[in-house]
Parts: sequence; structure tokens; C-alpha cells
Amino acid sequence: MAASNKSVLGPLVGAVDQGTSSTRFLVFSSKTAELLSHHQVEIKQEFPREGWVEQDPKEILHSVYECIEKTCEKLGQLNIDISNIKAIGVSNQRETTVVWDKLTGEPLYNAVVWLDLRTQSTVESLGKRIPRSNNFVKSKTGLPLSTYFSAVKLRWLLDNVRKVRKAVEEKRALFGTIDSWLIWSLTGGVNGGVHNTDVTNASRTMLFNIHSLEWDKQLCEFFGIPMEILPNVRSSSEIYGLMKAGALEGVPISGCLGDQSAALVGQMCFQNGQAKNTYGTGCFLLCNTGRTCVFSDHGLLTTVAYKLGRDKPVYYALEGSVAIAGAVIRWLRDNLGIIKTSEEIEKLAKEVGTSYGCYFVPAFSGLYAPYWEPSARGIICGLTQFTNKCHIAFAALEAVCFQTREILDAMNRDCGIPLSHLQVDGGMTSNKILMQLQADILYIPVESEIRYSTWKKAVMKSMGWVTTQSPESGDPSIFCSVSLGFFIVSSMVMLIGARYISGIP
Repeated sequence: MAASNKSVLGPLVGAVDQGTSSTRFLVFSSKTAELLSHHQVEIKQEFPREGWVEQDPKEILHSVYECIEKTCEKLGQLNIDISNIKAIGVSNQRETTVVWDKLTGEPLYNAVVWLDLRTQSTVESLGKRIPRSNNFVKSKTGLPLSTYFSAVKLRWLLDNVRKVRKAVEEKRALFGTIDSWLIWSLTGGVNGGVHNTDVTNASRTMLFNIHSLEWDKQLCEFFGIPMEILPNVRSSSEIYGLMKAGALEGVPISGCLGDQSAALVGQMCFQNGQAKNTYGTGCFLLCNTGRTCVFSDHGLLTTVAYKLGRDKPVYYALEGSVAIAGAVIRWLRDNLGIIKTSEEIEKLAKEVGTSYGCYFVPAFSGLYAPYWEPSARGIICGLTQFTNKCHIAFAALEAVCFQTREILDAMNRDCGIPLSHLQVDGGMTSNKILMQLQADILYIPVESEIRYSTWKKAVMKSMGWVTTQSPESGDPSIFCSVSLGFFIVSSMVMLIGARYISGIP
């Protein structure tokens, strides 16, 4: 029986999915794309001050090893030989910034998460130095100057953390987004670890020229970042190095994509105009624009979608980024105690079937697309004595859908042709109430328009909440479908986009 299983399964592919809220490792059959086993652990987020969001890089690395080991144990219990795992891909949260000592392998500070707002004063200071007639930062990177991206986080670390500054001066420091930290560590760390990133992650640092596909000297000088601490930039599909420890020692790491690019590829959105929306910690709608950089007039980002091979062409995307989606559910659980598990939100919302005039704008980290308004803060409005936790739960789900509607409207205006099909993925897609709400809000013309216009009023009220910022406190139809979220590329049968597997929360 075991031998039969092995012959049927053939080569297997592993995928590390390191997200903001959790880490997973998944193993698939390269022949059938069947998910054979996986393991997942939740990742802690630390909030040392208002607006600050951090994670422990060593906890993240340990979670990857734990997920790999546990998944391999499960495969053994299924009588599946792990020696059949021929390649590993990495998908990761983007923008989150890590600086570590290449001699000791120790992080020099916690990872500063993409949601973090401490760099607002840094952004304001840098913004004054960009000529209005020549926004070279946006023209080179496709990104607005924002707390969201890695360059300003790295600048803050250099300005405020002595250990980081000293290590840079002594040529001991390495910088990377989470993919770089993981790949360097998994391929040996201080003993020959490979310091790499891929084009999709590099394009989110604000130091990378998305036209030349290289680190940009002018950008690095503008942000005051020494280029020698930056990782080598590779394509999204090639062998970076071999696993040097654990159950999968010797297996090549042969693919890397930032999580949202992984979702675009996983949803098979390879044609110009195809789009997907991911409902994770945040909400991210990407539309493939082919080999052309399309710059938005409506608050969207221009970003690298993928480059599937060293000698393959690069493809671009327009992106609408929403900071808080699934994170609002976690907030209701951890901060307010309205629910004990994330799954309970659907039950509460179903009990009432309406927000009863309650509107929730979860601008916990300001507003991203299409506003890019860091002064905004979360509000719940329209409350009456009748309002209860069920209505608030419904309003929270509705807010995710309204935010998606906003970026979809912006996408349609930029592209000129309304999207007729939207692929969806991410943990929140298992929530049937949310998916039905999303279909309603994107398609039903009368009922949803009234609710949407009222929610837009609530968004306006959320803005301008933060009026001063000290460095300490915060330097026509749409079809929703859930797909497997995998794609096997290159002769090494690399799997990417594995975080978006149907049925895995």
C-alpha cells in the first residue's frame, strides 16, 4: 500500500507561508496538486506603543522550523516518504523590516511590521525633500511615500536604534524583508547563508527601481541607506540555496514571492486585466497589467507582480492595499473580547443579518488605498441603545467589503474597463456571510449603494483624527470563487502561492 502511494504521488513540493498572523508549511503532490498535509501556528504581534507593531524574527524563524517538522511527522503517519519533497517555495508578508548581525545571526531589533505607524514623522520630513515637479520616488518605485514601506522603517531603525547603527558602521548588518531573513537562515545563516530577495519583495522596499529591476542609487542616497546591507535581487523562480538543517536538509529553496504576488500567481491571473482579492490580515486587490507599468490616478500602487525565471520577462500589477481586514476580527477577539475565536464572527453576524445602521471604519493604521491618509483612526458610528455585539460584528464584516468596493472602483477607473470577474482567496473566504456580503456590495445596484454611501460618510469622519504626531507615539457582475491557490513552475517543480488554499483558515 505504501509503495503504491509513493508511485501515485510522485514528486512532492513544499511551501512555506509566513504571514502576518500565522506561519504554515504545506506539502502538495506535483502531479495532482493535492494538498497532502500542512501545519500552522499563530504568530504573536507586539504593540509596545500606540501605533507600533513588532514581531520577533527568531519566533518567526522557529515557527517555520516547527511547521516543517510537524508537517513531515504528519506525512510519516500517512506513510508518505518525505524524501519525495524535491523543492520548497517561500511566500511571505511583505514590507516588514528585519536587520540582523551577519556574524552572530542575531536580529538587532524586532521586525518592524508593515502595519507600523512610528515612521510618520520620518515620512513627513522626507516628503518635504521631494520636488513637487519631480516625484522621483513614485516614478521609480510606483509607491507613495508612506509608513507602509520598508525604506522608512529602515531609516527609523538607523536613526533610533544604536545597535543597528553600530552594526551598519562596522559592516556587520544585513537588511531584508521576511523572505530574506528566512532564506538566509534556512540556507545556513552565519555558515554561508544566502542573502537574497526576489523582485516582488524588493519592489515593496521603496529602494528598488521597478523599471531597471535594480536597487536604485538615488533612492538609497535619498533615504540614507547603505547599499551594501541590501540583499541580492533574484527572480521569483530559481534555486537560491539548499536547506541546511531539519527534516528537509538538502532540499533546494527554489521559489520566492511576496504573499500578494503569490496569490495572483496562485489564482492563475496571468492575463492582462485578470484580478484577485486576498482577505488576510489586510485586504489586497491586484490586477495584472502585463509587461507594462500602469500608474494610477486613483490612489493605487504600481508593483512587480512576478518574474518566473532568471531569463523570463517581468510582469506588473496595479494594487489596492487595505491595512485592516482580518485584523479587525482579531481585534474584536483579543481587545474587546466580543468573540473567543475568529470563527464566531460569522455566527454573531448571522443572528442579526444587518448592522442596523452601525458603521465600522477600522483605520487602526491610518487609511491605505485609495486615500493614503495616516491621520485617520478607527471609528464605530451610528450606535443606538439597540446596538449590540452582533451588529458590531456584522459592521466589521461589512467594512471589509466596503473597503474592497473602494479599491475595485479605483481599479475600474484606472483600467478603463470594469472588471467582470474577481478571484478571491485568504482565510476570511471561508466566512459565508462575508462572501455573500461582498457579492451583494459589488453587484446589487440599489440596496448596497445606500449602505456604501453612508459608510463613505463614516470614512470621512475617521480622517484628521491624529492632528499632531510626536516621534515617540508614532514616528457588471462579480463572481467570487475560492481556488486551490497553487502553481508549479520551473523544472524544479516549485510551488508558490500556497497560503491561499481553499478550506485552510
